[in-house]
Amino acid sequence: MPGPVFLNGDRIALRPIEEADLEFLQAQVNDPTIWRSIGRSRPLNGEQERDFFDNVICGDDTVDLLIGVDSTPIGTIGLFEFDWEARTAEIGYWIAPDHHDRGYGTEATECVVEYAFDQLGLHRIAAHVFEFNDPSQRLLETVGFTKEGVHRDADFVDGEYQDVYWYGLLEDEWRRQRRDGGD
Repeated sequence: MPGPVFLNGDRIALRPIEEADLEFLQAQVNDPTIWRSIGRSRPLNGEQERDFFDNVICGDDTVDLLIGVDSTPIGTIGLFEFDWEARTAEIGYWIAPDHHDRGYGTEATECVVEYAFDQLGLHRIAAHVFEFNDPSQRLLETVGFTKEGVHRDADFVDGEYQDVYWYGLLEDEWRRQRRDGGD
């Protein structure tokens, strides 16, 4: 996987997203499994992917990382919507369909949560997921997130309104879970 590794897990490596990754990112975000789960209902062309890279990924307002396994890119994970005064952010991720159900998303999320609390000094991390995305709900709950609420009919995906489930994880809950879990 080109570029320096920023965070390491047991089986995954997280590194900054580079210009060379744009083709992979565009191909994946146009896969129905991905665009549906992230709520993007329109296709993304190369120029739009480049704009996202230039204006969001290369900006200072997010932390965007590529998830890799054995030098192969398999997804992304990031922190955004930072509120530095309240010490909060939101986490988001996706894994390429060929790599689902292997625990890579959980491992990447655990790495980024640890980074967010230990290095960035965050107090709370939020996440949202569509009602139909059971695997993402399980991932968040496995990492220790608590389902906090539902925004009813908050998004329109596949011709239907979908509820959006909101999750949260507080730093002290995460530390207690790690301590009690023996991690």
